[in-house]
Amino acid sequence: MDLGLGPTRRVAPLALLMGTALALAACSSTVTRTSGPASRPGVGGGTSAPRAVVSKPQYGKSVTVQRGQTLYRIATDNGIAPADLAAWNGLSAPYTIYPGQSLRLFPSNGARPGTTVATGRPATSAPAGATPTPVAAPPPVKSDIAWRWPADGQIVGRFVPGDASNQGVDIAGNAGDAVRATADGVVVYSGAGLVGYGELIIVKHSEAWLSAYGHNRKRLVNEGQRVKSGQQIAEMGRSGASRDMLHFEIRYNGKPVDPLGYLPPK
Repeated sequence: MDLGLGPTRRVAPLALLMGTALALAACSSTVTRTSGPASRPGVGGGTSAPRAVVSKPQYGKSVTVQRGQTLYRIATDNGIAPADLAAWNGLSAPYTIYPGQSLRLFPSNGARPGTTVATGRPATSAPAGATPTPVAAPPPVKSDIAWRWPADGQIVGRFVPGDASNQGVDIAGNAGDAVRATADGVVVYSGAGLVGYGELIIVKHSEAWLSAYGHNRKRLVNEGQRVKSGQQIAEMGRSGASRDMLHFEIRYNGKPVDPLGYLPPK
């Protein structure tokens, strides 16, 4: 999210976005992020002694993410190191997952499960002054969904590959403007529990595809409700933002993709 409009706030309390980025679970949100799937303290917030976690893949088995769950909890409940579960499902920092998302409990393509040492400390950042390596935009994943624009305004923030604060597009507008479903689907989240997104709606379009609509003034649909492409689902606003706008994301298997690669030309 390009947030000259306050983008960093969406990732900031990601120590909370979705108890900590993956742990927004503790905040009863539906999306979760963490500063690293394997860096979790054993008890409380202090540093715990390193412990080896040996993953036990469950070949052929998948789980569906439920509201309030975290990647860490799903992994440990199934005898899998969080880092392995993230790798098997192609998840990278900040390890966002959504309700309704399917997670595979085994590696694919011959990948071998490894042993993860959990130190209880977050991953160290690059040395000061180090120049981050640019992340190339991955080629668009083919989709058979007929996506449509969720709002009519101008784009004021664009998707940036690998940047947790720019995971979608921001569309300007006025308070009360219609926010519409980008395609047919089922509402899997409608609430304000995700720090930085304000009043948020998430729609599941298939087992692989989700769309998210943030900063609304008013949500007009409830969880479990089926919506049609073009149906108004919210009123545009500035909840969690510095101006009236819609923050819009498209996710494939939980990973953000550039919406402009799927929406029709304006």
